[in-house]
Amino acid sequence: MLATLTIPLVWVCVRARIHPTSTWTLVLVASIAASVIGIFAPSFLYLVVAIDLALVLASLIDAALILAMTHRGIEVHRELPATVSLGVPLESSLTIRNESGLDLVGDIRDDLPESFRADPEEHLLNLPRGGELHLRRRLTPMRRGAFTLEKVYLRFQSPWKFWTRYTTFDVAGSINVYPDMKQLADYALLARTDRLSLIGVRKTRRIGQDSDFERLRDYSRDDNYRHIDWRSTARRRKLTVRDFQSDQSQRLIFMLDCGRMMTNTREGLTLLDHSLNAMLMMAYVALSKGDSVGFLCFSDRVHSFITPKGGPAQMNRLLRAGFNEFPRMVESRYDQAFVYLSNHCRKRSLVVMATNLIDEVNSQSVMGYLGNMAGQHLPLAVLLRDRQMFDAAESPAASAALHDDNVPPNHDFYRAAAAADILLWRDQVIRDLNVRGVLTIDAFPDELTAALVNEYLRIKAKHLL
Repeated sequence: MLATLTIPLVWVCVRARIHPTSTWTLVLVASIAASVIGIFAPSFLYLVVAIDLALVLASLIDAALILAMTHRGIEVHRELPATVSLGVPLESSLTIRNESGLDLVGDIRDDLPESFRADPEEHLLNLPRGGELHLRRRLTPMRRGAFTLEKVYLRFQSPWKFWTRYTTFDVAGSINVYPDMKQLADYALLARTDRLSLIGVRKTRRIGQDSDFERLRDYSRDDNYRHIDWRSTARRRKLTVRDFQSDQSQRLIFMLDCGRMMTNTREGLTLLDHSLNAMLMMAYVALSKGDSVGFLCFSDRVHSFITPKGGPAQMNRLLRAGFNEFPRMVESRYDQAFVYLSNHCRKRSLVVMATNLIDEVNSQSVMGYLGNMAGQHLPLAVLLRDRQMFDAAESPAASAALHDDNVPPNHDFYRAAAAADILLWRDQVIRDLNVRGVLTIDAFPDELTAALVNEYLRIKAKHLL
C-alpha cells in the first residue's frame, strides 16, 4: 500500500525537480520497520496503516508547499564588472530577494565560466520571507577572452525538511578578460626613471637627437631635473618641465598568425599569447613615441583589422581586437592576409609578423610574401623558438632525463641529431629572409617582449623606416 501511494508522489517530484532528503529517508525506514513488526504482531496492523497514511499525507503537504515557491516570488540579481585583466581578482555580488511567502533554507551557486576560480564556489542560504540577502565572491580569470554567465542555481529545503528543490534563474551577464597590462605600467614607470634595463630594454644610440620642443607640463617626482624650465617655473610658481618630441608620422602594423603554428604552449601560455603580449607592449611604446599602430589577425581567414592610428584611444582598440583571439588548428592563409594588407595599407609601414616555422611549406610562404613587400614596406619577421628543441640539440644527456628509462640510450643522441638538423634548417631560413631584405627576431617566447621593443627602438634610432 505504501508503494502504491508513493509512486504517483515520486512521479510528481521528478517532474518538478524536487528530491527526498535524509529526513524523508529516515521516516520511510521507520515505516518499513513498523510494517515488519506488523507481520509478527497483527494487532499493530492498523497502527502501521495509520503511520503510512500520515507519512504520505505529510509528504504531499510538504511537497505542495515547496512547489508553491515559484520564480515569481524569488528575485536574483548579479553585479560584476564588464572588463578585467588576466589573473587579477574581481568582485562579483548576488542579491536575492524572497517574496515567496516561505523561508528559504539551502544554498546558492552562481554560474562559473570555464578557466575561472571562485572563492567561495557556493553560499549558504538562510533567507526569511520578505528578506533580502547580499552575497559576494571573488573571481580570478585564468584565461583571456569573452565569457558569459547565464544562470544562478538555487537549492532549498521544504518547510518540514522532507524535500529539496533545485531551480535555476536566468541571470545573463558577460565579462571580457583582457591580457594583463601591468607590464605597460611597469614600462612607463621605468622609462620615467631611466631604468628600462631592468626589463631588458637596451639604450640605443640615436643618429642625431630629438630636441624639438613639444610642450610644457607639471613636474613629477621621476622627471630629470635637467629638463626643468626655470623661467616657466618662476612665472607659474610651480615646477615645470619641458617635453621633447621624437620622430612621428611613422606607421606600424602587427600581423598575428592564429593558425596551427601558434598552438604550442610555454609556461602555461600559447605562442599566440606570448606574441600578443609582446606586440601590445611594443604598441604601447610606439604610441608613446607618436607613431601610428595597426593590427591584423588571421588564420584561414582574416579575423580582424585595425587601421593604423595614433593616440591613447588606439591602445584600447588594439586590446579589444586581440583579447578574444585564440590559436586554431587550421592552416594559415598567408596569401589572403597579405592581399588584405596590400589593399588596406598602401603607405610605407613597419610590418611586424609573428609566426612559427615548422616545415618548409609555411616557411616558403612566409619568406615569399615578406620578401615581396620589402620594397614597399619594412618587414620584420618574429620567429618563436622551441626551447625543448634547443635543449635537445645542446645537451642530449639532459634531454634523456625527460624520457622513460625503457628508451634505448642511443635514442637521445638521435633526437639531438634531428634537433640540430632542424635548427640548421631554421638558421638557413633566417639567413634567406635577411638576404631578401626582411628583418628578423629569433627569440624564445618568454624573452620576446624585450627583444621586440629593442628592435623597434633600433629601427627608430637608425631611421630605417
